[in-house]
Amino acid sequence: MSMVGQVRSFNRTVTQRIGALHDAYLSRDRPLGQARLLWEIGPDGCDIRRLRTRLDLDSGYLSRLLRALEQDGLVAVGPSQADGRVRIARLTGRGLAERKVLDRRSDDAAAAILRPLSARQRARLVTAMAEVERFLVASSVQITARDPRHPQARACLRAYVGELAGRFDGGFDPARSIPAGDRELTPPAGLLLVATRLGEPAGCGALKFHQDAPAEVKRMWVAPPLRGLGLGRRILAELEARAAARGVRTLRLETNRALAEAIGLYREAGYREVAAFNDEPYAHHWFEKDLPARRAGTLPVT
Repeated sequence: MSMVGQVRSFNRTVTQRIGALHDAYLSRDRPLGQARLLWEIGPDGCDIRRLRTRLDLDSGYLSRLLRALEQDGLVAVGPSQADGRVRIARLTGRGLAERKVLDRRSDDAAAAILRPLSARQRARLVTAMAEVERFLVASSVQITARDPRHPQARACLRAYVGELAGRFDGGFDPARSIPAGDRELTPPAGLLLVATRLGEPAGCGALKFHQDAPAEVKRMWVAPPLRGLGLGRRILAELEARAAARGVRTLRLETNRALAEAIGLYREAGYREVAAFNDEPYAHHWFEKDLPARRAGTLPVT
């Protein structure tokens, strides 16, 4: 069976086994989509825009789900007290009670999947599920070019600076480092890639272009919960593709000795350590990689 065929087979098995095909999910009088929305709204309510992003739902479909729950007296939608332009979905008393029932029945349904299996099979299944979930999370990450002033970009760059400040001996002050600010990361001088998952910042990486010198990789960062999923390698590969599309033949980067995982990533990706090529005060290692010439008609990875 092909990889695509195996994924489709897995999807069919899972949707049938968890009851997603039934209109009355968990023997309640509503489908899975409505039940999941009740769970996501939660006891404190939730911004509708955040719901749409978190569940990756079309706004029209989300509106229909909310309308059905409102008609059943489970949800009330109204303006935020802090900002009248923001609409908030909140569970009513009936909605909170229904969510508790769904939680209990979800636990029962999960236990029913495990019950027929031996202890060894249960352990293997739960381990496999955790692994599958991690890879599904990894596959849901999107990487796009962003203006460095975009809120998602700002969030990533703040997190990058904050982490380096905590990990470097003596902290990290961007003002002391070689510049890689908005001007340097805006085309044509450079570019910034931002990784997101369900609308939330997940990582970043940047390029600085030079007229008569190799381009530089800058601002590589991945959110801690998503580390170990290959996202750093994806961002780096995307940067290399974008650089190659610009005719860059050599990429350079420098890094601090405290970033052992980054050093490992660069070496695994084919970067070789070279003599210092700049006076970056926070650097202990300098790397370089030759890029293959881009074939005519090929496009960079997106």
